Amino acid sequence: MKYGSLILEKKEYVYLKRILNISGYGNDTNVTKSLVKLSEELKTAQIVNNDEVPEDIVRFNSIVTIASENGWEKELQVVIPMDKNVALNKVSVLAPMGAALLGYSKNDTIDWDFPGGAQKIKIIDVQKEESLKGIDIHI
Repeated sequence: MKYGSLILEKKEYVYLKRILNISGYGNDTNVTKSLVKLSEELKTAQIVNNDEVPEDIVRFNSIVTIASENGWEKELQVVIPMDKNVALNKVSVLAPMGAALLGYSKNDTIDWDFPGGAQKIKIIDVQKEESLKGIDIHI
C-alpha cells in the first residue's frame, strides 16, 4: 500500500460511516464480509482535508481502472449507493468491489474476498470526477 493506510477525505469518511451504520451490512454474507473488512480498515485510515487528498486516491466518483491476477481489466466508477448502475459500470461503495477500492491508490494491489472467491486486484489508474456531487453532507 503506497501510503501505508487508506486515505479518506473528512466529509466522505463521515458520509461512509453513516451509510455503513444505516445499512446494517445487509443479508448477503459476501457483502457483509466486505463491509466488515472495510469498517476494520477505516479504523486505521488517514482522514484528511479535501486539499490534502493525493490525486491518485480512489474516492467517491473516482473512475478506476483495475486488473485482476486472472487476466481481466475493467474500468468502473465508485459511487454512493443511490447512483449505482451496473450498465454504466457505476459500482456502489457498499458493493464488495466498491468497498475494496475506496481509499486505496494507483498501483496498490488489494487482496479481497469477492463473491467469486479471494482475488488480487491491482489499481492501474484513478481519474477524478467531482467528489460527492450534489450530496449535502452535514458534519
